[in-house]
Amino acid sequence: MKSYLAAAIQMTSQPDLEKNLAAAEELIELAVGKGAELIGLPENFAFMGAETDKIAQAETIALKADKFLRTMAQRFQVTILGGGFPVPVTGIPDKAYNTAILVDGNGAELARYQKVHLFDVNVPDGNTYQESSTVMAGIDLPPIYGSDSLGKIGLSICYDVRFPELYRYLSRQGADVLFVPAAFTAFTGKDHWKVLLQARAIENTCYIIAPAQTGNNYERRYTHGHAMIIDPWGVVLADAGEEAGVAIAEINPQRLQQVRRQMPSLQHRVFV
Repeated sequence: MKSYLAAAIQMTSQPDLEKNLAAAEELIELAVGKGAELIGLPENFAFMGAETDKIAQAETIALKADKFLRTMAQRFQVTILGGGFPVPVTGIPDKAYNTAILVDGNGAELARYQKVHLFDVNVPDGNTYQESSTVMAGIDLPPIYGSDSLGKIGLSICYDVRFPELYRYLSRQGADVLFVPAAFTAFTGKDHWKVLLQARAIENTCYIIAPAQTGNNYERRYTHGHAMIIDPWGVVLADAGEEAGVAIAEINPQRLQQVRRQMPSLQHRVFV
């Protein structure tokens, strides 16, 4: 593993696939221009709209999002995470998997994860979310992709961040970098987003790359923003704020080793 720059992209995706992909392309190009070699797009980067509309277009979204990620990775010769888009479930027309894929500079898929924790929550701001109405929960633990240059990379999606056992599993598999692409609600994000990310970084002594949605995506759906990169000590290295843009920071293996020497908590686990 070498030192390199990573980017967490922040978007305001809407119910317009082509517009979203065009915006994502601009932000990927911006990140590449700043030297990023590992780039993460947020959950729902390709489409963010009503659940019924998402399902109606799921096949098209899946095909175009997949092709887009491979094309961008090849064009810019970088590794890209597509942080979450619907992939239809075979034989169940009204369900899709919320899927994240990691693609390398040859356009090859390195890892795929289907979100296991679905956001079925009555938020105190009056909004109700029922992700399971259209999304089929994944049943497999997230994969680890091991790269000689980028380190061992673990995947997750948004609501997963509230379930520390998932990240403990990834750290036990040797993860160095944990992706948390999200579309965190504005109401919960103001109190929980940063502290949850820092907790996952600290307790697992890993880097966190957290791409995010921000602003008014559609109707009453507002997202928190603040795409971040956090180091293994819990230090916020980059924060994209509230506007569309890119958070960029260095992933440094020497820093990773230093923190793990200073705080060897992973070696002190009593319960598996």
